[in-house]
Amino acid sequence: MPPGYPSGVAGAQRITLGVDLGGTKIQTVALRGLQTLASARVPTPQSGVADDVIEAILGTIHTTLAQVGCDASAVEGVGIGSPGEIDIAAGVVTQAANVPGFSASVRLGPLVSEALGGMKVRIDNDVRVGVLGEHRVGAGRPYANMLGVWLGTGVGGGLILDGELHDGRGAAGEIGHVVVKPNGRKCGCGRRGCLEAYAGRARMERRARKLVKRGQDTVLFEIMREESKERLTSGIYVKALKHGDELTKQLLADAAWALALALASAQNLLDLDAIVLGGGMGDKLGQAFVDQVVKQMAPHLFADDHPPVVLHTELGDLSGAVGAALLAAEPM
Repeated sequence: MPPGYPSGVAGAQRITLGVDLGGTKIQTVALRGLQTLASARVPTPQSGVADDVIEAILGTIHTTLAQVGCDASAVEGVGIGSPGEIDIAAGVVTQAANVPGFSASVRLGPLVSEALGGMKVRIDNDVRVGVLGEHRVGAGRPYANMLGVWLGTGVGGGLILDGELHDGRGAAGEIGHVVVKPNGRKCGCGRRGCLEAYAGRARMERRARKLVKRGQDTVLFEIMREESKERLTSGIYVKALKHGDELTKQLLADAAWALALALASAQNLLDLDAIVLGGGMGDKLGQAFVDQVVKQMAPHLFADDHPPVVLHTELGDLSGAVGAALLAAEPM
């Protein structure tokens, strides 16, 4: 359990389940109130078939319930945080290109509900529910207005405005697709110059492969092979950085530059109290990376004498699943 995590509430409360669906992993937790009872984590299937991903989600749910020692009758509901554009009312996910099989529309909520005997299932964007978790029980507790930015396979964001999660029409907080360089690098969404094209792990890997083909040296892919990985994970970037790898330094410098521009623009528009950086990459890179971003934000802030607080997550990689479980406790 992460440091500072609340100790829990009365045991009479029913359990809620939260699922954090990502491009590389599926994390599920069971909560009673604010107390984590159990969790399960598996790699996201890479077959490109949405049904395989849904089966993996159901597998983590059943594993988590088995750890708690209860069946579905004890569960109040399930929350799922997914990448992409979310139709909250219909439980439909679209344009989640980083999840294999989810590029087209997927009836994620109804399909999981049907498989669980009609259980209440709520869907929202994965980063928004992560931000909800951090706001309710993590680093964002003191702040009424905050932006959370999660660096992982892609780059996502979530907004808390006046103490409430802001969904907009289903795509609020998608800071990963703010343009930081017109006609810049191609993003996974098909457009050019998005923040995600510079700071999302998938596009960083694409850039690394391109530079290696041009003759640039790096230990990134050597570490990847040693660890029997198929993709460059956040941990691989951290290890390469410790080796002093110049290509890794270059990629992370590009990511920090792009983040600084996007975050400064968001701050100038919204005048936020705080910005929380999380996701696999954000959590792994640590304070040195945050400091680099903050330093590069400063020249672009309009109210430069009153900058926002920039923080790490407290819940780490559990923030998405915890936030999804909190979402499941809310009325539909």
